[in-house]
Amino acid sequence: MPLSANNPDRKSWLHVDKNSDFPIQNIPFGVFLTRDDIITIGTRIGDTAIDLGALHQLGYFDGIALTDDIFLQDTLNDFIADGRKTWRAVRNRIAEIFDAKNDALKNNTKHKETILFRLDEIEMQLPAQIGDYTDFYSSIEHATNIGTMFRGKDNALMPNWLHVPVGYHGRSSSIIPSGIPVHRPQGQTLPPNSDTPVFGPSKRVDFELEMAFITTDANDLGEPIPVEEAEEYIFGLVLFNDWSARDIQKWEYVPLGPFLSKNFASSISPWIVTLDALEPFRVKSPKPLKPQLPYLQYQGKKSFDINLEVAIQPTGAKETVVSKSNFKYMYWNMSQQLAHHTINGCPINSGDMMGSGTLSGKTPDSYGSMIELTWAGKKPVKLSNGTERNFINDNDTVIMRGHCEKDGTRIGFGEVSTKLLPVYKKK
Repeated sequence: MPLSANNPDRKSWLHVDKNSDFPIQNIPFGVFLTRDDIITIGTRIGDTAIDLGALHQLGYFDGIALTDDIFLQDTLNDFIADGRKTWRAVRNRIAEIFDAKNDALKNNTKHKETILFRLDEIEMQLPAQIGDYTDFYSSIEHATNIGTMFRGKDNALMPNWLHVPVGYHGRSSSIIPSGIPVHRPQGQTLPPNSDTPVFGPSKRVDFELEMAFITTDANDLGEPIPVEEAEEYIFGLVLFNDWSARDIQKWEYVPLGPFLSKNFASSISPWIVTLDALEPFRVKSPKPLKPQLPYLQYQGKKSFDINLEVAIQPTGAKETVVSKSNFKYMYWNMSQQLAHHTINGCPINSGDMMGSGTLSGKTPDSYGSMIELTWAGKKPVKLSNGTERNFINDNDTVIMRGHCEKDGTRIGFGEVSTKLLPVYKKK
């Protein structure tokens, strides 16, 4: 099935600002609460939210094999489970409906009142029920920086890192959409020059600039997914702030890895941008530094040129962009991650989420976490209001954005914005 929705010459009869992340070539998917307190599955063009449940009920998807309630749900899981053929057919049809040359809905005022919403009339929800969440560690620059801090330059990368996409299983219950604040976590930390831990609030709350992909139902127990087929099971991507409490992590991570330092919150952007929409922005992954085992070897361009940035905004002050990075820096790409995740037969379900790991570049202004930007707190970052940050302060808001741009077409993810509140206190 052709990708007609990606036609760069297509214009919409809906208003789209020149630098919008959501032109008619994007057509992401999300879940929102309407002005009538109804939860529906939708998409977005420009600053207009589109109720796909209403669009379906009014007959605009006739001819596409969809169940009657596919868009009348509070998660995208069933739609995602329908597979790439359905995703592509729906995106193509939406592009046709909102094409500037198509007057069918454009001239139907009654239908438009039911289908279209201003952004201030909706409340975005978590787009999928995330049953399982895996976080990888796939940026060689990030892994090298962290390893250098804790083990020295000569032992920065662990012996397995260039051979295997390192990952761990995270906590899906604390994954939240943009706009939901989080509280400063508490836990055990080990004070300097002490062999006895203390309990209290984390003093080193950090962001991690990541992206995450959402999967469809993929395989049975025991069945690996070949690396060359992996993209068939990837629905799309979101921006991902994988919050981290560095001082808690340092004490707890040996021998089994992060626990309380990671499970208190992870924030995602609410619109899932499909892999189909990102097709024009493919680029090559970094060249392997060591030979990779056959099940991880692939052909073609498996990464995407996605510009990323992080800003910190204290209460009452302007934001300061502290990092500019790119998804293409990821050493182990999504296809390799999914192939490795399933090589032992681990089943993947609709709505599962896979985090990229922190996405850092080669230069200090492209590091994807505060522990790197400040080099473990030794080089504070100065904000536009004159204050400095070693890590994230209470009442700071961390904002992450991402977009692709090529030949006049821009496809973006919007933002994931999260405020860090003080330690939770029972009222």
